[in-house]
Amino acid sequence: MTLLRNPYFVVPLIAWAIAQTSKVIIDSVILHRLSVRRLATAGGMPSSHSALVVALTTIIGRLEGVQSALFAMALIFSTVVMYDATGVRRAAGQQAMILNRLIDDLFIAHQGLRQERLRELLGHTPIEVIAGALLGIIVGLGIWR
Repeated sequence: MTLLRNPYFVVPLIAWAIAQTSKVIIDSVILHRLSVRRLATAGGMPSSHSALVVALTTIIGRLEGVQSALFAMALIFSTVVMYDATGVRRAAGQQAMILNRLIDDLFIAHQGLRQERLRELLGHTPIEVIAGALLGIIVGLGIWR
């Protein structure tokens, strides 16, 4: 079986692609300009990480059964990824925002000094993770026979 015919690979990849494309559309509407850069960035609505891992868990549940060891492992993996997205990564993004403000204030006082800004959009709100998870379930249930 080739990788592109493997539902455990293709279905999560489709969920991830839909989530990333949705981010481009949502950001482009909000910013009133095309924002293709969002294809390669973390954070935002919906969570593509959540969509990917939940689609994987869903397709495993469909094809292997929810009683299988593989489904249990995927479910635990999905929970850890989604927890991390709303917990650790979100906190790191909030800390980056505060540090950027401090750096801006410091460098305004000492003109001529430059410091690269930290990435602030790292994690997700719970709503973004839930939306990604729902997308993953829908794709996992709707694709592949």
